[in-house]
Amino acid sequence: MNPVVSASAPEPTAARPRAGVGQVARDLVALTKPRITLVVLMTAACGMKLAGHASGRTWLLAMVGTALIVGAANTLNMWLERDVDGLMERTRRRPLPAGRLSPSTALVFGIALAIVSLPILAIGVNAMTGLLGAVALVSYVLMYTPMKRHSLRALWVGGIPGAIPPLLGWAAVTGSITAPGLSLFAVLFVWQIPHFIAISVFRADDYARAGLKVVPVELGEQKTNAMMLRYAVILFALTYWPFFAHVGGYGYLGIATLLGVAFVAACAVGYRKKTADGQRNRWARGVFAFSILYLVALFVALVAGA
Repeated sequence: MNPVVSASAPEPTAARPRAGVGQVARDLVALTKPRITLVVLMTAACGMKLAGHASGRTWLLAMVGTALIVGAANTLNMWLERDVDGLMERTRRRPLPAGRLSPSTALVFGIALAIVSLPILAIGVNAMTGLLGAVALVSYVLMYTPMKRHSLRALWVGGIPGAIPPLLGWAAVTGSITAPGLSLFAVLFVWQIPHFIAISVFRADDYARAGLKVVPVELGEQKTNAMMLRYAVILFALTYWPFFAHVGGYGYLGIATLLGVAFVAACAVGYRKKTADGQRNRWARGVFAFSILYLVALFVALVAGA
């Protein structure tokens, strides 16, 4: 690790009274990033639904194992980035930088979640699901998290664990990785690029303060806009793969086309001309919000036609 040292780092806080059990429990849950975990569970469930019939036992173990391994990854990520989180307005109130939990508590909790989750996926579901869960955990914690301080390539590396959930859900039912499952992985992988670029545009000052390598900070406005538009176009093309892989029907194809045109158009707005910072931030927030609606609508269309 290469901790970020900054004059803007928060001063050590005075000793706080010992937190109650309820507060500790809430902080431990916060380490798992529940909202992100919920989104992951939804995409994994979509992968399972699209793969075919699965027993109630398989559904239960796959969902529990996925929730636990995502919680482990998020907790260990927060443990590794506690110094960085303390430098950003958005994250400085999290349990570790705020001093409500000790780093050792978070580390033990994250490792415990990982130890429990992997056997649930590998033994309770199947070996391929366990392998995908392990790949997601390792790539997120040991590759993506430290790379964010050193290289823009972290954006693509982080896309791998982010795109694994629907493939994991597919493998939970089929026990294998096939073209339909890979089509779901590809769509989610590419979707993350413009989605995260949009976030990094309107939070550029925060990321710069923390010393994280993000596209707007490193490449500037013109290249950032071009990259966002390029990946929106690639995403548009990739959304046809599930149709040709016989995962989505004609209804999905029509919705994917309409969504794709709208998303490309939204990204193109920022590409056409330079804008003032305030306007640019509003545009980026709009793209970010639409990207979430886009993904939900796309997967709903897939599942509805299954």
